[in-house]
Amino acid sequence: MTDFAATRARFHLPDGVTYLDGNSLGPLPRGAAARAQVVIEEEWGEGLIRSWNRAGWMAQPARVGDAVARLIGAAPGTVTTGDTLSIKVYQALASALDLVPDRRVVLSDTGNFPTDLYMAEGLLASLDRGHVLRLVEPEDLPAVITPDVAVVMLTHVDYRTGRMHDMAAVTAAAHAAGAVMIWDLAHSAGAVPVDLAACAPEFAVGCTYKYLNGGPGAPAFIHVRADLADRVRPALSGWLGHAQPFAFDLGYRPGAGVERMRVGTPPVIQMAVLEEALRVWDGVAMADVRAASVALSERFIAGVEGACPGLVLASPRDPARRGGQVSFRHPDGYAIMQALIAAGVIGDFRAPDILRFGFAPLYNDAADVDRAVEVLAGIVVARAWDRPEFRARAAVT
Repeated sequence: MTDFAATRARFHLPDGVTYLDGNSLGPLPRGAAARAQVVIEEEWGEGLIRSWNRAGWMAQPARVGDAVARLIGAAPGTVTTGDTLSIKVYQALASALDLVPDRRVVLSDTGNFPTDLYMAEGLLASLDRGHVLRLVEPEDLPAVITPDVAVVMLTHVDYRTGRMHDMAAVTAAAHAAGAVMIWDLAHSAGAVPVDLAACAPEFAVGCTYKYLNGGPGAPAFIHVRADLADRVRPALSGWLGHAQPFAFDLGYRPGAGVERMRVGTPPVIQMAVLEEALRVWDGVAMADVRAASVALSERFIAGVEGACPGLVLASPRDPARRGGQVSFRHPDGYAIMQALIAAGVIGDFRAPDILRFGFAPLYNDAADVDRAVEVLAGIVVARAWDRPEFRARAAVT
């Protein structure tokens, strides 16, 4: 069994704060600042450009990719890291469309994260080949995957409600219809068990600053199924995705396997922080994480529904259909969340009326849940949120 008291001790958690927002930004792992200092002062400061070789900077994307692969059920050598999630979505979708050149429909759902849809819209407009982006309700999947669909592109866990797709069933339906499958694992990696090797989608992408605790701006990842990795065309044919970057060929030749999905220079300092954060996962079993997360979220739901009138559960009640977060609705959800944050319990808000709370057993425990319920109940019952300062909208909610 995973020792979650030991993993909790490996995070900097500010005194007086109950942190339930790791679904948006994970807290600071204790070793991350020291690792960044080594990179800055020793590898960069003393090693200078020599550290690309001596400190293994050039190999970072693959090395960190393998660490991520273990947490999403992917085979070693099928994940690389770097760039942003938006870039990885663009890469995956462009490569996917190349695999089915005779079809013109990209299927997604209304629960997908907006940036995925924005990137799809931009790519399809640039291609100008008659592609359309078709959006359906999440509950209608997988039944609406028809033979005209080229690519099914979905976020596994809904960012607003935590509703979770049946990855195996949807992927199987996509393949039965002859479509290519792309999963966005931004709210799944490190939160719920994922088995990409068994489900075998062609592509998966995700970010690392949520449950993987890589820090703000941490690099994204992309997985390409092993049997496709040597033949997919990277739409963004960057220098470091070249087969031999330092041959300085004037023409592009894609690198071997998933390495061709590298684009630009890796963010070495941020990548080092992420690599340190992933060490917290050594010895951690995703099955234990999932069991503990469900227990915490069930305790939270029971507490809120028993003590907080007016809050309505927005997440699926069945934990098997829910990821690592719980969401409640309230017409004044924004003000309530600001009052809660001011009282030292940090969650976040998503328009129009969602209060979100993430449960990460690496550092959250039952005492966090009980304090959050107690403080939230006091705010709701006393209407302590009904003040001008809690209604003023900040840039980030």
